[in-house]
This record gives sequence, structure tokens and C-alpha cells, in this order.
Amino acid sequence: MVGIGRGAQQGILIKDAQSLEIAQKIKTLIFDKTGTLTKGKPVLVSRVAKDLLRIAASLEQNSEHPFGRAIVDRAKKEGLALRSVTKFKALPGRGIEGTVGGRKFFLGKTRYGPVTLVRAGQLLASFSFADTLKDGVRQVVNDLEKRGIEVWLVTGDNPETAQKIAREAGIKNVLAGVLPDQKATQVQRLSQPSNKVTHNYVAFVGDGVNDAPALAAADVGIAMGTGTDVAIESAGITLLNKDIRSVLTALNLSRATLGVIKQNLFWAFAYNVVLIPVAAGVLYPLTGWLLNPALAALAMAASSVSVVFNSLRLKKVAI
Repeated sequence: MVGIGRGAQQGILIKDAQSLEIAQKIKTLIFDKTGTLTKGKPVLVSRVAKDLLRIAASLEQNSEHPFGRAIVDRAKKEGLALRSVTKFKALPGRGIEGTVGGRKFFLGKTRYGPVTLVRAGQLLASFSFADTLKDGVRQVVNDLEKRGIEVWLVTGDNPETAQKIAREAGIKNVLAGVLPDQKATQVQRLSQPSNKVTHNYVAFVGDGVNDAPALAAADVGIAMGTGTDVAIESAGITLLNKDIRSVLTALNLSRATLGVIKQNLFWAFAYNVVLIPVAAGVLYPLTGWLLNPALAALAMAASSVSVVFNSLRLKKVAI
């Protein structure tokens, strides 16, 4: 209870004690890219004809995807009026399609590039975006590796973009082009240790709807506070303060909390191992001394009080 309360003070929402307990056992930590390692607000940097930009923005006008929002923002900035879309369909991990002005368009990943506008198999426009890392990402990755934690970047983006972000963040292990339903599979794969002796505890850090299965599949799911409701609901820990450095704080808090729990268990067992025989009269044959029941009750209460005060030390432990 004290550990969860301390986490809340730091802007870290811990839903259950199990997540807090397991966090200090993590050996592999997987990051999503957009909105997790990056600021999640990519800007459209490519030049696109206004009529094609209007079509793409019309398709994306109700989208929550950062790229979709970037296209819509660009269209609004240029003062373009969006058109109505019929027969709209979302294609998980690929893109979207819909009919605008009686013509069917596809916007998403194709052999032409990561985000393209296509009609009847013909490339109409290609969209390029720029995004930046959040503050402190490289420091977090370095600290995790110093602790012996293997860091991965798993994203649905193309390999070039994924490798670029990984280099900036200092992440050596990258899996790109991973579809949403495959992220959970990758989490399960990485949880299998090479020696097949012990479980390899895995944490996944993400923020999007497509991260929800992976967050649920991980031993510890960590959602960014800026993420979707589905992602937050699927995670055991939510970083309400939106600071990526809080990943380290959560691990530190887990380690400190488990340390106090072990101390409490040790002293409680030691206390009872010594005093229960005394209360039972083990010293009477040698010394003729018996423990007064009132003193025994007081000693038992003192044991509980000592555990409480030791736990309260967590409020002042540096994390």
C-alpha cells in the first residue's frame, strides 16, 4: 500500500500489487515507437498536391493515428475543406480505404512506401513524416542496459524509420514492420529464455490501441498517460506524468518495495521464532522465568507496529 501510494505521488498509477512485485524481475523491456519513445506528434514534411492532400485528409479526418492527425493538420493549415467519405474501412496494420467523390482510395502501407495514397493500384501520392525523441530517452535506455535489462524497439513502421529512431535512442535490438496482432506474439517469444530453465520476465511500454494485446501479454504492461483508454486499461502500470524516465522510477520503486517486504518477513519470523518459545515457557526449567500474558500481548503488538513503521520508510526512500 505504501509503495503504490508512493508511485501515485510520482505520477505512476499502479493498478495491482502483482505488477509492482514483478517489475523488479524484468530482464527484457520492449518499447513501442510512436507516442512512446517519440513525442507522437509527427509533422507532414513532404509536398503533396492540394487535391490529393484533401482526399487523404478526408479519409483520415476521424483517425487517432499520429500520421493521420498530421495529414489532417496540414490540410487544415492550408485551409482545405474536407469531403465526406463512404464505405470507409480500417485495415489493421495496413491502412484505411474509403470512397471519396465516387472513387475508391487506399491510404497506408504499399510496395511504394510506408504511407501512400493509391487508387486502382496506381500511386497518387507519398507522405513523409518527421518525429522527434522524447527528452531523456537515451538516458533511460543506457540505465536499463547498465542494469542488465535487454532493450528492444518493436514497431509497425518501416525498417528505415525504425533504425533511425533506434540509433538516436541507443537501442540495439529492433523489430520493424510488426503488425498489431504480432506484437503480442513477439512479447511471448522474448519471454522464452534460451536455457528454458526460468521464465524471462518481459515488460512492454506502449500507448496505442494496437499496443493493447502486447501490454496484456507482457508480464508487466506499462502504458503512457497520453495513450488511448484501451492501452491504459490493458496495462498494469500507467505513467500519468507522461515522462519516459518514470519507467526507471517504476522499476526502482518495485525494487525498494520488495526490499522492505523481505525485511518485514525476516524480522517478523525472527521475532516470533525467539519470543514464542519464551512465551511457551522454554526458559522456565532453567531460570524459573515466565512471560506475563499482558507483556506477551504488548510484544506482539510491537511486532506489528515495527512492520508498519519499516514500511512507512518507503515514503522517504530515494527512487
